[in-house]
Amino acid sequence: MPTRILPAGADPDAVRSLTTLLSQLPDAEPQPPVGDSTQLVDTLARLAAESVDELPEVVVVHERIGPVPALELIREVALRFPAVGVILVTTDAGPGLFSAAMDSGARGLVALPLSYEELASRVQAVAQWSTGVRRHLGHGASDMLGGVGGTVVTVSGAKGGTGATLTALHLALAAQASGRATALVDLDLQTGDIASYLDIQFRRSVADLAAITDISPRVLADALFRHDTGLALLLAPGEGERGEEVTDRAARQIVSALRSRYEVVVVDCGAQLSGAGAAVVEMADIALLLTTPDVIAVRAAKRTVRMWDRLQIRKAEETTVVVNRHSRSTEIQPALVQRITGTALARTAIPANFKELQAVVDAGRVHELDSKSTVKQALWGLAGELGLVKAAEGAAGHRGSGRGPGGFRRRKE
Repeated sequence: MPTRILPAGADPDAVRSLTTLLSQLPDAEPQPPVGDSTQLVDTLARLAAESVDELPEVVVVHERIGPVPALELIREVALRFPAVGVILVTTDAGPGLFSAAMDSGARGLVALPLSYEELASRVQAVAQWSTGVRRHLGHGASDMLGGVGGTVVTVSGAKGGTGATLTALHLALAAQASGRATALVDLDLQTGDIASYLDIQFRRSVADLAAITDISPRVLADALFRHDTGLALLLAPGEGERGEEVTDRAARQIVSALRSRYEVVVVDCGAQLSGAGAAVVEMADIALLLTTPDVIAVRAAKRTVRMWDRLQIRKAEETTVVVNRHSRSTEIQPALVQRITGTALARTAIPANFKELQAVVDAGRVHELDSKSTVKQALWGLAGELGLVKAAEGAAGHRGSGRGPGGFRRRKE
């Protein structure tokens, strides 16, 4: 049986050279190369969704891939597709990098300039390992190879005051109420308000996990706050200046750790783009952008979408805009927002009715919002539209389709 090999790298010349050499290996079947980390993870997730038999045995990652650094990308692939063997191609084949690559989950390392003998030996060994793992897993391979972990949803605001935090909270509450283990992360690092919305006192925050390189289940459990609703909360630091401790690398590692233990992970990224927030938006399965139907907010949404595209964080068509404070009387309707931003559009718009919210917001009891509230019905309906609630156990009065609308980027089914 031929060995399917997926090359990945951002340098076209290096990838072309690598693909040419791979095609000369005996029983090798190189796949069309991918140019960045997002394409690699999306490709593997799509293949796994079709059939575990479609996954390549070997992935060869060039060191100059981006936007996610090579070692962090290898860690994510190893976590989500644990029987896909990863080889790192690098100019530095010293013991330090070798050890770091193995710790990240790589199965081999090949030095540049490429040697036919070395590449052939390494590919053969990794392919044998991958085949052996799949044979050992047997009938359990579908679950093992289908992409480990839950769905990550980021909620960002086009500008301050568009309702990102409230939306993130109720998406998480809806998922938890339907029976899915759910974590809610406050990554609005300097001005996070989730603790205030729920009126809770806490000791640990996301900053306490920033310096930890290997987040064990016990360490993660110590940092989480267990709310009465069942939500697992990872809160923003009480001292805003500590937000600088949460780097993009730390954010990826923290969210990956949560994804491996929870069915749904909702992340409130706020309206200010930090390195940590950018990293999580890039790795998310669904990225929501909240806006209100006014000129200033819609312009801000368009700027945000363009910035994400320039920074290779997220393409416009892979971003989903949610219109908050919507009413039929506003001149700017959701369809116009979609045309202006070039994004996907959530079918559910959140109505403008702050009177329903004021009492629970002021009391810090947002989770006790009346089920008859039109705002709550819309937010929980949005959760159903995104597929965050179990179809058979959706919230009363809400009919979630269990599927995202067209245009959503879903890396796992």
